Amino acid sequence: MRPGSTNGTSGGGLAVPMAWLCAEYTADEMLRTAALVAPDSLEFRAGRQTLALTIHLCDGADPLAGASPAARVDDWLAVTAYGHPWPEWVRERLTARAERERHGRKDPDLALAAGAWRLLRGTQLLATDLGGLEPWHPSRPVDTPPNEAARVWMPAWELGLPLGHLAIHLW
Repeated sequence: MRPGSTNGTSGGGLAVPMAWLCAEYTADEMLRTAALVAPDSLEFRAGRQTLALTIHLCDGADPLAGASPAARVDDWLAVTAYGHPWPEWVRERLTARAERERHGRKDPDLALAAGAWRLLRGTQLLATDLGGLEPWHPSRPVDTPPNEAARVWMPAWELGLPLGHLAIHLW
């Protein structure tokens, strides 16, 4: 019988992607606590995957090295903030990790993180068009809410990013 986990320590055994699983769990807890969307919705899934990818990629090479999630909140908020080039940031981080793996450093979490990114890019969700502005943007007049009837197709990460950012604030 093969071991359930070797954490990459037993010469070629099964390595469990604990960093990714921890990031996904943290993202799930944040979104459930914030109660912004129903937990069984596509929007929730987009937010969870976007937030998990953010948490995982912010945590660096050794996310289990003792830093608490609370210590990372400022980093997560900065990366998910409106106007931050999040997709480019994700691509750069995933490319760097893939390059390290090509040079012999095992990364059991890379496949799950890359899969989440492919899913977020490739899945289109129909959502309210905010006209490129945050609903609370100072240039939007207070008495004219966004036209919620205007809906557009967008990549899942575009909907997941503001959900994740708001969930971090509410956590």
